[in-house]
Amino acid sequence: MSNTDLSNIEVNQKPVAKRSNPFANVFNELVSFCRSRSMFMLHYCTGCGAIELPPAMTSRFDMERLGIQPMVTPRQADILLITGYVSIKTLKRVILTYEQMGAPKYVIGICSCTVNGGMYWQSYATAKKLDEYIPVDLYIAGCMPRPEAVIEGLQQLMAKIKTDEANSWKKYYEHYDYYLGNQQHLFGNNWQTPTDIIGEAKTYQLEGPNTLGEHTKILESVQRPLEPLEMKL
Repeated sequence: MSNTDLSNIEVNQKPVAKRSNPFANVFNELVSFCRSRSMFMLHYCTGCGAIELPPAMTSRFDMERLGIQPMVTPRQADILLITGYVSIKTLKRVILTYEQMGAPKYVIGICSCTVNGGMYWQSYATAKKLDEYIPVDLYIAGCMPRPEAVIEGLQQLMAKIKTDEANSWKKYYEHYDYYLGNQQHLFGNNWQTPTDIIGEAKTYQLEGPNTLGEHTKILESVQRPLEPLEMKL
């Protein structure tokens, strides 16, 4: 195999057109700022990390002064907060909850359990790394992290949203075959959710070369429409 001199390769560079209108990005920046200061948080309390949330929410630390308040349904939530270890059975509900959230959406993993399984890393029933199944924007490590750490983590996420850097939610659509493959490895090839992720990827114009693959083909072969529950008296 011969070495190629990269300096001899002709490269055609097109000049990048600069925007002459100074107000072109004003509204995008305004939307990002408003989004960072008004977020609803759905806290999925899977473990002991949930103990730190009440003091973070109440008057001493008062996360609502930052524009963050709890929400009870994924339909209106912006942040999915996973507060502890995630068992394989619980992970199904975590994924379903995440897929029901409207984009853009953000995931925060609290405690070391979401990073590597924590004290349950030897358990066969525990999912070790949360970001193998859904994209995670921020980890707040500790066993358990104090409310100050939770507040600081939320402020870091706010800063990323304000500068339009918190785009991990796009990875779920762009690399859906990867995430789906990890999910099928745990739950079996019959695994499916009611959410049409491929359709959403097309809607958001995020369908890429890694959206579809061998695992989405398996999904298409076993997927069936939801059937209404039979009601009996």
